[in-house]
Amino acid sequence: MKCALVTGGSRGIGKAICLKLASLDYYVLVNYRSNIEEAEKTLALIKENGGNGELMPFDVADREQIKQLGDWIATNEDKYIEVLINNAGIRDDSLMAWMAEDQWDNVLKTNLDSFFYVTRLVLNGMLTRKYGRIINIVSLSGLKGLAGQTNYSAAKAGVIGATKALAQEIARQGITVNALAPGFIKTDMTEGLDEKELKMMIPARRFGLPEEVASAAAFFSSAEAGYITGQVLSINGGLYS
Repeated sequence: MKCALVTGGSRGIGKAICLKLASLDYYVLVNYRSNIEEAEKTLALIKENGGNGELMPFDVADREQIKQLGDWIATNEDKYIEVLINNAGIRDDSLMAWMAEDQWDNVLKTNLDSFFYVTRLVLNGMLTRKYGRIINIVSLSGLKGLAGQTNYSAAKAGVIGATKALAQEIARQGITVNALAPGFIKTDMTEGLDEKELKMMIPARRFGLPEEVASAAAFFSSAEAGYITGQVLSINGGLYS
C-alpha cells in the first residue's frame, strides 16, 4: 500500500495536503505533535471523502520521538512511504538583539533538524524501491529573509540548501526532492498579521489558500514530475520570485 507521510498534518497547509493526497489514493499518515483533536478531524475528513489513513503522533523536534516512525516502518512491511511532505514548522519571531537562545534552538530543531531525522528514516525505503517523492515546505522567509525572523529564515534557507544537495545525491534512484515556498497563506500562522495592509504589497492583492499549496504538492508528488528535482517553487501571488 503506497503511503504519504505529512508532518504537521493536522492543520493549515498540512491538512490541505493530507486531503489532496488522500484524493489521489494515498494512504495518508497524519503526523501531529499534541493537538489530537485537530488531527482526528483531519483523518475524519479524509475518510468522509473516501480516503484512508492513520494518525502518527510524534514531535519532529525530538529525535527520540522520531524513532517511533522507524518502528512503524519496521512493523508495517505491507505499507511503504512513497511521498514525504516535510511540512511541520513553527515561528517564534523576535529581533535578533533580543532573541533568546530557546527561540533560536526550538525554531531550528523544528524546521531544519526535523528534515534530516525524518527524511533519513524514510529514504531507505525509497532507495530500495528506486522511487520516491520528497517535498519540503519552506517559506518566502528562506528565500528573501524577513526582519524579526532570523531564526525562521535561517532554518528555511537551510532546508532549501539541503533540498538542492539531496536532489543531486538520489536523482539516479528515481527519487525527486523539491521545495514549495509559500508567501502569505491564510492559516493559523498568519492569523495575527494585518491582512488588509499586507495584501497591498502582493501583486495578486490577496493571501493564498492552503489548497493552492496542496495542489502544487500534489504535482510534485506525481509520476509526471519525475524530471523535476532540486527546485523551489514560490507560491506567493507575485510578492517575491
